[in-house]
Amino acid sequence: MLDTASVPALTQASAAALLPEIEALQARATAALRERVGGGKIDSEALEVEQHAAHALSWLATYVEALRQMAAWAERLGDGFGEIEGLILTIAFGEYLTQIAGGIPMSQTEFARLSDLGVDWQPSDAARAAMAGNTPAARARLVALMQENHGRATFGATGLDEDLEMIRDQFRRYADERVIPEAHGWHLRDELIPMEIIAELAELGVFGLTIPEEFGGLGLSKASMVVVSEELSRGYIGVGSLGTRSEIAAELILVGGTEEQKAKWLPALASGEILPTAVFTEPNTGSDLGSLRTRAVRTEDGWAVTGNKTWITHAARTHVMTLLARTDPETTDWRGLSMFLAEKTPGTDEAPFPTPGMTGGEIEVLGYRGMKEYELGFDGFKVAADNLLGGQPGQGFKQLMQTFESARIQTAARAIGVAQSALELGMQYALDRKQFGKALIAFPRVADKLALTAVEIMIARQLTYHSAWQKDHDKRCDLEAGMAKLLGARVAWAAADNALQIHGGNGFALEYAISRVLCDARILNIFEGAAEIQAQVIARRLLG
Repeated sequence: MLDTASVPALTQASAAALLPEIEALQARATAALRERVGGGKIDSEALEVEQHAAHALSWLATYVEALRQMAAWAERLGDGFGEIEGLILTIAFGEYLTQIAGGIPMSQTEFARLSDLGVDWQPSDAARAAMAGNTPAARARLVALMQENHGRATFGATGLDEDLEMIRDQFRRYADERVIPEAHGWHLRDELIPMEIIAELAELGVFGLTIPEEFGGLGLSKASMVVVSEELSRGYIGVGSLGTRSEIAAELILVGGTEEQKAKWLPALASGEILPTAVFTEPNTGSDLGSLRTRAVRTEDGWAVTGNKTWITHAARTHVMTLLARTDPETTDWRGLSMFLAEKTPGTDEAPFPTPGMTGGEIEVLGYRGMKEYELGFDGFKVAADNLLGGQPGQGFKQLMQTFESARIQTAARAIGVAQSALELGMQYALDRKQFGKALIAFPRVADKLALTAVEIMIARQLTYHSAWQKDHDKRCDLEAGMAKLLGARVAWAAADNALQIHGGNGFALEYAISRVLCDARILNIFEGAAEIQAQVIARRLLG
């Protein structure tokens, strides 16, 4: 029998003391790879040849940053750093240091190894001691404490301030009462999220959370949006993503719009009177937005848009599209693109796209169903002259790039919520289900899945909070936001997969909610930048 009464835990100070060693390792790996891809200036062809190594560097840097933020979290807690937090920190460092040494999983079949980067690492005695901290006894003790705290959505203190915890509590209760009881039915029936839920979210201020007060919003932080997105996504990813639509549309207008456009659109977005959708992707472009072909031609009274778009979320019932199109036909890259605030009439079930010049059809999907996905066709679709974002053509891609940080922070937050949902479903099933005379949670490998899931959720959570903090303090955070999205998506998928495994055969049955959560988790590694694209972007920043 395991002795769980006295499990050695990593302290705040000892965690922080380990950071210089892995930071130096990352620096060596970066320098070694930089020499292989051109030295001072990156050679794009060489970088593509070395793609596996480049992505390995991205994952190594993500792990280093994640552990840095875990150490910072432990330090912030001060006297609030108790046994459960000590176990989370101990297991986190033990597991991630071991993976750094032996191989970080980039996918189910691909691993980031130090040998890929041309470096090795002989861990110090302190690092080896930390690596040994992820013991069966530590994991068993963590799960025992999780059972005592099972009513809480978050295991361990989050390190947020009192105001953010109040926001979390409000939206946790809303998700428990209004979303979770209905979410699986919406999924199975492939229904749009009811308008009454959208009206309630508008009343709660979700759509104007970060819009400045002068434009009718609440003027709160990106961290508050992270907390709200996390808790609503814990209920159902579709509900958690409703606020994301308005958040990104509002940010596009705030950073790129004219004063008249801000005055017209932001109050209506904040109140939920107007629902937006993002219309960027095309059938043959995917992540290569610079090669978009949909064109907008100047007319006497505005613009006429012609082309095809795909993977447009919540397209039918929305009022405005942030539409990216090519206004300079002489260009073939990002420089000829412009962003439009394209108005449309919300559709009905019978006529989803009634606006002249526009057609559409639904794309049937595995998960993430509550807003539905669509293909759209434009044939002379009219956009008013005043609705060119910023009033100047050719600025669309730059305007969109300015929202990428927020979009990736948002996606990381949604991933945390999905992972938390999976953890809670898996844990409840493990407590309720009896096999061989005892609950599943009594079996070590079941308990291990739950413990490591809880730990990784906290790691992803702290990385995401840090990126939001950077954004709130006007610091460049594309690197941190990308890392949060990269790791959060993997954590969500692993959490859902492990929770379904705990359910056994029942997890494969549609009637169990975990089957939905697994489908919802899968999209997180694809949208807002596929994991491979995200790793490539991070690598380019690191190699500089």
